[in-house]
Amino acid sequence: MSWLDDCSRYVLSITAHARVTGPIVLAAFKKTVAAYGIPASTLTDNGMVFTTRFSGGKGGRNHLEHELRALNVTQKNGQPNHPQTQGKVERFQQTLKKWLCAQPKQPATLADLQTLLEEFVEVYNTRRPHRSLPHRATPATIYTSLPKATPSKDRTTDTHDRVRHDKIDKAGGVTLRVAGRLRHIGVGRTHARTDVILLVQDLHVTVTNAATGEILRDLIIDPRKDYQPTSRPPGPPKK
Repeated sequence: MSWLDDCSRYVLSITAHARVTGPIVLAAFKKTVAAYGIPASTLTDNGMVFTTRFSGGKGGRNHLEHELRALNVTQKNGQPNHPQTQGKVERFQQTLKKWLCAQPKQPATLADLQTLLEEFVEVYNTRRPHRSLPHRATPATIYTSLPKATPSKDRTTDTHDRVRHDKIDKAGGVTLRVAGRLRHIGVGRTHARTDVILLVQDLHVTVTNAATGEILRDLIIDPRKDYQPTSRPPGPPKK
């Protein structure tokens, strides 16, 4: 998985994985941001690890989308079935694959592959002239000579609204995927097996009885916790 600076083609991060998952994408993005700063925008393909916007929004924002909104980073995705949108990174991947295939010793493990990738990045960023850059400069030359774009858009009002129809389970709870993780919302055992409608606006969730419209639970999801317990009044003081 690779993150490139769009203007200079400078490779910010490249990592080898047996399988790329949402948490891996988020961790790589956070590490890259910590090293190079927050970008003004991102451009990725439409893989579910990058966006859920083309999946009908059933799962809400995923790990990366939640982080981008929190940082006010504009998220861009390529048009479905139009890989030319990511032409720069596609061209980079071709260059990388050719370089890897030309190496006399091929990697046998992910660790070996990561070592080769880091060697390639050093060559690509600092020693290999780039045909698409002014005066065939290296990506490092362009990257270090230009100011960096930073977020300029306030995304606090950019909410993700959705409606979920569900049923309270026998334990008195209902589940909802928020920020790429399944959250368990306590409603109460007295409402077990009740059909409900969940009105979701980012972290704000209202659980209503589907038949009567009665509000059974209204809460703000705590993203630090997977279980959102019911709020109970304090009991009598212990003797």
